[in-house]
Amino acid sequence: MSFTDILLQLFHGVSYTVLITVTCSFTGLLVGLTVVGLRRLSIPKLRFLLDTYTYVFRAVPVLVLLFMVYFGLPMLGLKVSPILAINMSLGLIASAYIAEVFRGALDLVDGSEIIAAQSMGMTRIQILIYIEFPQMLRFAFPGLINEFTTVLKYSPFAYTVGIPEITKQAMTLTATSMRGVEIYFAVGILYFVIYRTLLVSLHLLERYFRVPGIVPK
Repeated sequence: MSFTDILLQLFHGVSYTVLITVTCSFTGLLVGLTVVGLRRLSIPKLRFLLDTYTYVFRAVPVLVLLFMVYFGLPMLGLKVSPILAINMSLGLIASAYIAEVFRGALDLVDGSEIIAAQSMGMTRIQILIYIEFPQMLRFAFPGLINEFTTVLKYSPFAYTVGIPEITKQAMTLTATSMRGVEIYFAVGILYFVIYRTLLVSLHLLERYFRVPGIVPK
């Protein structure tokens, strides 16, 4: 078996790795956006619950939460698929970090714009949607890029619940060929290619939405 053959064998797991990275990043982005939006409304009891959510989910290891979801929920009569389980663990943990990225980005929004919007009679929800969120998302891009690449690095945990991503393919191939060094070197190459593709795509997206002349403070 040549090194090219090893790469081709491992390539079967690339689609699952990309799927996990994209879906968990989307889950993290959507939930993180919801958390920071609700927190911005400054409802005391709700704010406490949201702060607790981000604190707890940033403290729990991904693998522990994944096992709790995948093996624990069926004991309560709730059977979940492997993809759903990884999204409920890795995706929600990512959302806690992304919510903190958004919180920091919101602090960069000029307060005078909010005051001007209030003087025009805009509601708190309108200010959040039309003034704060658009600027927040632009300011948050560097932090989001970091979190999305972190999701990619945690995606190999998916093999523990039976998803045949790159790491799972590598383990199977190593067991049959006993060429671990070459196989995991190939795994590193594939992850690097996925990482670079993700990074370039996100930088192009950031450049597309960047407003000329506006630089974060």
